[in-house]
Amino acid sequence: MLQKKVRKILKENERIDDLQINNLKIIQDNSGFCFGIDSVILSEFAKDIKKNSKIMDLGTGTGILGFLLIAKINPMHVLGVEVQEDVADMAKRSIKLNNLINKFNILNCNVKNISENIQINSYDVVITNPPYKKLNTGEKNNNEKKLISRHEILGDLNDFINAAKIALKDKGSLYMVHRPERLSDIIFSLKQNKFEPKRIKFVYSNENSNEAKLVLIKAVKNGGEFLKIEKPLFIYNKDGNYTNEISEIYNNLN
Repeated sequence: MLQKKVRKILKENERIDDLQINNLKIIQDNSGFCFGIDSVILSEFAKDIKKNSKIMDLGTGTGILGFLLIAKINPMHVLGVEVQEDVADMAKRSIKLNNLINKFNILNCNVKNISENIQINSYDVVITNPPYKKLNTGEKNNNEKKLISRHEILGDLNDFINAAKIALKDKGSLYMVHRPERLSDIIFSLKQNKFEPKRIKFVYSNENSNEAKLVLIKAVKNGGEFLKIEKPLFIYNKDGNYTNEISEIYNNLN
């Protein structure tokens, strides 16, 4: 029965990946942008989200963060917002495949138009893994899906943070993964949109890395001024294998 269901739900050039947690699976496009370790690390960083929270995932892609949070936290509901129609469709089919249509929904719209599509100030949590690169910077990819996922073509950093402000209740939390070189832009935009950063964690490839690879940030809408810089996270040991901390994160998915 499952094999029949899988064949019916897949389109050309798509595959199904096992998320190794709660028997959840996700549809991905072999030629498109597939989720990476940044989403897995962000879902672990956000594990202090309270059970039964109402969560919005901005730039949900194929829905990876929503599925991981449902497995780890059991929120009341997740709304994934995705601008690319075909990518949003993949997420919807993954939700159907996992029988989560009452728990997880997809809104196909640009984050710039979020106020027209939701009840404002109604979410407890916003989580996002937005495009990292400014328009006209970095290496370009000819694949449109990958280009939109990696570059601020259809929405920039401030658009995502402003959308979070619109969606969140007072004192609601925003969780984000981004590149450290954008940290000054991130904090400036957070302050402009009435957020206070509360937790920052830098992620390094290994202990010998000269600079951080990723930065994880938690901010609170209309929160008080108090910031904690957490112990850094290292992805690889000297031998090239995952560190114990990363291995534990992945083992928790099993």
